[in-house]
Amino acid sequence: MAIAKMKETDRFTYADYLAWPDEERWELIDGEAYNMSPGPGKQHQRISAYLTAMFYTHLRGKQCQVFAAPFDVRPLAGTDTPDDEVDTVVQPDLLVVCDERKLEERGVAGAPDLVVEILSPHTARKDLSVKFNLYERAGVREYWVVYPLDKVIHAYRLEDGRYGEPQIAKPGNILELTWLDGFRLDIGAVFTQ
Repeated sequence: MAIAKMKETDRFTYADYLAWPDEERWELIDGEAYNMSPGPGKQHQRISAYLTAMFYTHLRGKQCQVFAAPFDVRPLAGTDTPDDEVDTVVQPDLLVVCDERKLEERGVAGAPDLVVEILSPHTARKDLSVKFNLYERAGVREYWVVYPLDKVIHAYRLEDGRYGEPQIAKPGNILELTWLDGFRLDIGAVFTQ
């Protein structure tokens, strides 16, 4: 398969990505392909399931919706952008979208309101630099980075087009999203699953 023979100069589009085998998970950022395997571990999955359940319960019957990976997000594209012109598609661990017009059957076209990435040794570098910059550039309102080993969440909020210093939430703290109908998260409960 062509993707296995990539060179550093290769650039891909969403149209290429859609043709790749379903059993492989990839992300594209500015045309560069990033392999997402190996799959997430047990602690990662427990945190993801807990956060998804908390957001789902809070948002049920409301305008905003939560989605968990794998779910394609094309944060720099519009719903009418042709697939062969889209060079960025990611699969955050969790996301919240409040503008229904951005939702399509195959994912999200445009910036989600909230993105959550749960760090693993395999993805930490990309999540903290490449994806951080992507989400900021795309205008993702809030970006949470979950550190499972340290039992802490860094919440970055977009202000004047930039992420400022994060709010650091650890067990004993409550992380609140006032813009999301007063969503409140007990950080200790996230890490006791």
